[in-house]
Amino acid sequence: MMAIRNRLHGITIPAAMLALLLLQACGSAPTEKPAPVEPIATEQPEIVESVTNLALPASAYQAELAAAESALADRDWMSALTALSAMAKADLNADDAAMLQYMLARVDYLRGDHDAAHQRLASVGTTGLTPGVIYRMRNFQRHLLEIEGRYLESARLGTQVMAMAMTADKPAIKRSIWRDLERCSPAQLEQALASAEDATWRGWLALAHLDNTSTIALSAKLAGWQAEFPDHPAAQPLPGGLQYLLPPPPTPDTVALVLPLSGRLAPAGKAVREGYLASYFAARSAGEAPSQVIVIDSDRFGSASEAYNQAVAQGARLVIGPLSKSSTTELAILPQRPVPVIALNRIDEATNSAQTALVQLSLAPEDEARQLAETAFGQGARRALVLRPAGAWGDKIESALVSRWQSLGGSIAGNIRYASREEYSASVKAGLGIDASEQRRRDIRDMLASNVEFTPRRRQDIDAIFMLGRTPEEARALKPLLAFHYAGALPVYATSSVYGGRYDKRDRDLDGTRIVELPWLLGSNAELKQALASSNSTQYRRLNALGADAYRLQSRFAQLQAGPDALIRGNTGLLSMNPRLQIERESQAAVFDGDQLKPL
Repeated sequence: MMAIRNRLHGITIPAAMLALLLLQACGSAPTEKPAPVEPIATEQPEIVESVTNLALPASAYQAELAAAESALADRDWMSALTALSAMAKADLNADDAAMLQYMLARVDYLRGDHDAAHQRLASVGTTGLTPGVIYRMRNFQRHLLEIEGRYLESARLGTQVMAMAMTADKPAIKRSIWRDLERCSPAQLEQALASAEDATWRGWLALAHLDNTSTIALSAKLAGWQAEFPDHPAAQPLPGGLQYLLPPPPTPDTVALVLPLSGRLAPAGKAVREGYLASYFAARSAGEAPSQVIVIDSDRFGSASEAYNQAVAQGARLVIGPLSKSSTTELAILPQRPVPVIALNRIDEATNSAQTALVQLSLAPEDEARQLAETAFGQGARRALVLRPAGAWGDKIESALVSRWQSLGGSIAGNIRYASREEYSASVKAGLGIDASEQRRRDIRDMLASNVEFTPRRRQDIDAIFMLGRTPEEARALKPLLAFHYAGALPVYATSSVYGGRYDKRDRDLDGTRIVELPWLLGSNAELKQALASSNSTQYRRLNALGADAYRLQSRFAQLQAGPDALIRGNTGLLSMNPRLQIERESQAAVFDGDQLKPL
């Protein structure tokens, strides 16, 4: 056990108060995103002030439009085109002509042709159109921009949508604007802020740029922002849970870091510890760290419960850890849990809501799988082939990916499973339909009784491949096989498990592969990483980032009172919390350019 003491005076916060912060969040209903908000051109649209009626105007083609809307809701774009065919040949008024292009843009989107969708919407002038028509077009355009990862443009258009939205819709649009801005890099925000002329847009950018500030300094700056922008649509309440940082929340006087430091998981535990302590010392220099951090080796106790009780006995007001799933499960079912916990794993079992909060922060690959589906869909893919290892790990990742992929409107054309390296080539060949192509050649040869010139063809019903390899070595062996078997032109998407976390010239075999990765490994928080440079734990860089985010979550604990609305920029991704108090991560999209991994 090691104690790290801070001479600065901390504020003691009772365990009951800390628990209340998240018990309130636990009872909150999940916040839905606004219905697909649907846009126009990427240039700045004219401002339409808030209106009292966004209903669609009467139309001679009401039946056709309703039939097309119903078909599009079912993702049946062919039936939608049939329903709209009469309008395509008619002399339409301005509203009907705009609605036709809006519907056709949605058809383009379902087919994966985003460029055509943008071009259709950009071709429609808004002068003289009914506000309800403009609103729908802008919402759809914004949905396109967001799913394509063009977050700054999506947020900018969102401010226009919010300006004309009905009062009941404004909170959901406000939340979505904030999420878009939180996804932007500090450099993007700085550049946009330097050229922003519109006061409302400048206010949004200034607020998002402030959110990079440390917690205590942020509280003062938020108050200053509210004074400068008192009537801003983001001012009351502040988005993302920032409202709960006004005034500065009290800091727990003692925090216990409970990790395995001497057993089988010691290397992982030490990596988490180093990431946490690097953040702790950085915060201490700014005067906002807890007065004491107690580091406890959980391996020296017979159970996770014993280690937790020892932390409480030594005065901990918040416990960070444990690290393993089994230990997290054990704490989740404790009949007495007097102080809240930020566990560093995720469990399937529900925790007892009558206890103090047990928040679950982890590097769950399921989060990446879901985001990977969104990334591929946003780049126009619609029919995918899944390439994955046999076994429980592959089942879990594929389930998360396919569930999100199908909810977006994508379809799975096939599934390739392999159990060993020896099966890679044969599995890929069969899954791509090369075997069937070669069989057709044999059939023709036998029918003609002579040799024929022949080039095998892969199946043509896929436009993307999800390569769910478990390790970089596995991925480096699989990716070249896709090219060998005539699928080299298809975009390939993979989770971060295919990247070793540092430069490796062998990664040239992954050239063109698109992944989602921790911001920590893509250039964020360079100063903190430099502080860890001499640590032996840097080979576990993702766990360094997990430790750093454990401290960040601790420092922003009050923000979690916002429940599902809370958003925190972390080193492992953009962090939010679901109703089960599980922290979900949104990582950053990246691509292998030769042997270099670069952010998209």
